[in-house]
Amino acid sequence: MCQELEDKIADVILENMNAFAWSSADMPGIDPDFLCHGLTMGERVKPMVQRRRKFNEDERLVIREETQKLLVVGHIREIKYPEWLANVELVKKANGKWRMCVDFTDLNKACPKDSYPLPSIDSLLDNTSGCRFLSFLDTFSGYNQTHMHPEDENKIAFMAEVISYCYKVIPFGLKNVEDGKL
Repeated sequence: MCQELEDKIADVILENMNAFAWSSADMPGIDPDFLCHGLTMGERVKPMVQRRRKFNEDERLVIREETQKLLVVGHIREIKYPEWLANVELVKKANGKWRMCVDFTDLNKACPKDSYPLPSIDSLLDNTSGCRFLSFLDTFSGYNQTHMHPEDENKIAFMAEVISYCYKVIPFGLKNVEDGKL
């Protein structure tokens, strides 16, 4: 890119600093009045509450830290009486750290397969290849930028140490969300 074009872009950024997201806290996500994700399931489906799994002290610390991170960015909220309740699972990553996942197996069984699931983040990223400019792409948060329909939040609840939480945004692991993990 030529220096003149770089200078013009820098000027636009400097003049409009408040229009850019500099951290995940600056990203409002997609307006729920415009788009939100809802779950489709039959009326006769019986809600499931999974049996609580036990974790050692180190695992409980990881779960506490991960739920705190999700609370800070506003992806989850505390819930008192969820319809569905799932366990968390800790998965060891290649770098030795833990990733906290939620076991939505029961909920996913209750939701029919969607012939038109949301696109894969990898596909969206691949489609930007060759583009001259890219204004913003947050693949770290994935689908967390799309809110869940308020009526479905109580179905995507999980139990932490002593408090249950539900997602306010699309979590990973839901059927029809992630390509290849349906």
